[in-house]
Amino acid sequence: MEIFLLAIHIIAAIAILVLVLLQQGKGADMGAAFGSGSAGSVFGASGSANFLSRSTSVAATVFFATSIVLTYLAANRPSVAGGVMQGVSSESSKTAAPQSDSKATPPATVTAPAAPAAPAQSSTAPTTTGGVPTPVAPKPEAPKP
Repeated sequence: MEIFLLAIHIIAAIAILVLVLLQQGKGADMGAAFGSGSAGSVFGASGSANFLSRSTSVAATVFFATSIVLTYLAANRPSVAGGVMQGVSSESSKTAAPQSDSKATPPATVTAPAAPAAPAQSSTAPTTTGGVPTPVAPKPEAPKP
């Protein structure tokens, strides 16, 4: 029933779109008064406004009614208790570990490495004063004997 109502809902939406696009604007009557010829249509000069506006209102009423019914059906849908992993068996989630005949050794404990120490200041490294780096002149080398 929900699929049938959804199909009617979509058909009503498409009908509203088509019917609104087929209707003439308010300025179209002015062009017809001066002989542009656009007033003549399949439904006659004045018959199209009544037919299209009534068809649009019927399609809008059907669209509104199906919207309410589909909302009611979606809100009162029975919910299944459980999570997203409800249908997954516990055996499939286990990984197969290779079996060996030797004695099993306990897993080694892993410790996190210590944080690195701050870098040492060298005499040639620039220092900052007030956010502006100031270069340090290198020490002169000792004379070679």
